[in-house]
Amino acid sequence: MDLLIKNGTLVFAEESYRADLEVKNGKIVSIGENIVPEPGTNTVDAAGKLVLPGAIDPHQHLYHIDDHFAGTRASACGGTTTVIDFAIQDANETFLDCIKRRKAAAEKLACIDYAFHVGVRDSYGATLEGMAECVEFGVSSFKVYMVYDDYFVDDGVFFSLLEKSRKVGAIVQVHAENKAMLAFNTERLLAEGKTGPYYHYVSRPEYVESEAVIRAINIAKSAGAPLYIVHLGCREGMDAVTKARDEGYPIIAETCPHYLNFTSEVYEKPNAHIYVCSPTIKGKDSQDALWAGIKRGDISTIGSDHCPFNESGKKDKADFTQILNGCSGAETMYPYMLSQANAGRISFNKAVALCATNVASIFGCSKKKGSLAVGKDADIVIYDTEAEFVVRNAEMHSDCDHTMWEGERFKGCPIATYSRGRLVCDHGKFVGEKGSGEFVKCEKLDFD
Repeated sequence: MDLLIKNGTLVFAEESYRADLEVKNGKIVSIGENIVPEPGTNTVDAAGKLVLPGAIDPHQHLYHIDDHFAGTRASACGGTTTVIDFAIQDANETFLDCIKRRKAAAEKLACIDYAFHVGVRDSYGATLEGMAECVEFGVSSFKVYMVYDDYFVDDGVFFSLLEKSRKVGAIVQVHAENKAMLAFNTERLLAEGKTGPYYHYVSRPEYVESEAVIRAINIAKSAGAPLYIVHLGCREGMDAVTKARDEGYPIIAETCPHYLNFTSEVYEKPNAHIYVCSPTIKGKDSQDALWAGIKRGDISTIGSDHCPFNESGKKDKADFTQILNGCSGAETMYPYMLSQANAGRISFNKAVALCATNVASIFGCSKKKGSLAVGKDADIVIYDTEAEFVVRNAEMHSDCDHTMWEGERFKGCPIATYSRGRLVCDHGKFVGEKGSGEFVKCEKLDFD
């Protein structure tokens, strides 16, 4: 026995109960009452605390300000024990070579476990055929962009990936925004001299996202394939997801804490540039729709979309198109959702489902991750419901020099994070080790 957590309330996606939890060799080996520690066991008294599975963040971009060390360090200090990073394909690079390149970088740096999605840029011919070997290697998710000149794929490429994914046991993700509408809006705004950060939102309001979400769902229906919509932020898109799911289609939606906490009013603030991300943060009506979708079960996962840039890349730009798109969120994702559970907006069970259990199930790593169960990795968070903290970037663990969450108050706080039984964060202090994270091989998927 390496670790024994006693007297805590264990939280699962469906239930909670008080029990002891025993860890040996990085695995949970028993759960029960009054477990007696062996000599030399590290015994932790979690009386009055919640014992949760570590979060799995399905949406991180660890190739800008934060590399695999800084990003996973920040994640660990927010109670996340597995991250899924995007391996963005280079020109003329196969999917598998892309994964191997990113894995080689991560294995030297990551301090918690990690997996990958492929960010698709070229899917024709032999490259498309490479999806099957990626699934065999342990990566079964592929992301397409309906926007951005450097990443855009047309609807035909999107359709071909969906068809192939169904055959090889993978899932396609989509960043859904209408590229042509965005270009039209942007050109007109700039011609009118409307250049400030506020016009980032005006250039890509609700309809720019919702049209693409609806179209993406229809393409997936036509291909007979499941679809995962990343960072959903708008009411009409949420309504389309609900309609498709009610009709029996395997449409899965993720949203992010910044869409749940902030509204488009942030783009009217003096520091509006720090909120520039895409899709944009929408209005209160969309925010309410997302929370309703969570309660209905039509939002399946929460991702941070951690993609930070320092303020020098965002402030005092000639126009809004020059502001680097992306914000930090790795360290605040799980604490925010748990604080909402602590406030009674959702249950702690729902928070665990959204941030851990559902993610593991969707992306094929539930045999090892996502819940507190005998035989699974001892990825564990001890959570103090009474602790209060104010987010200060100076106390965060990302390499980014600011956070949009500055000054936000959370009730409840992760006080200990264990990755495979190893303590990696202790009361806000990172105590993990660079390079100790392991690659998580995701399994072939089946949504039938």
